[in-house]
Amino acid sequence: MKQIEVQIMGQSYLLGCPEGGEAQLREAVERVDAAMCKIRDAGKVKARDRIAVLASLNLAFDLVQREAAPAPETAAAPDAGPDDARASQLIQRLDQALAGDGHLL
Repeated sequence: MKQIEVQIMGQSYLLGCPEGGEAQLREAVERVDAAMCKIRDAGKVKARDRIAVLASLNLAFDLVQREAAPAPETAAAPDAGPDDARASQLIQRLDQALAGDGHLL
């Protein structure tokens, strides 16, 4: 498994990345970084761990809303789209990282 170094809110993280998944992981990192920076820049929350929890909850809530409201053209198809699958994989990897050593597996 390849490892890549990324920056989230100015802090470096070394993440495990499956072959062929670097672009998707970097996109996920950009989304997490943007969500955390938005919360930080609002100025109401200062602690990095609280910012991370709020950002993850916001991203997970967005995912749950997308899963609960299928797009009109796919209302008859119960399968999740590729974005939903990527988001679900990311949430699973984040859960594993939080339970383990802090590295996404």
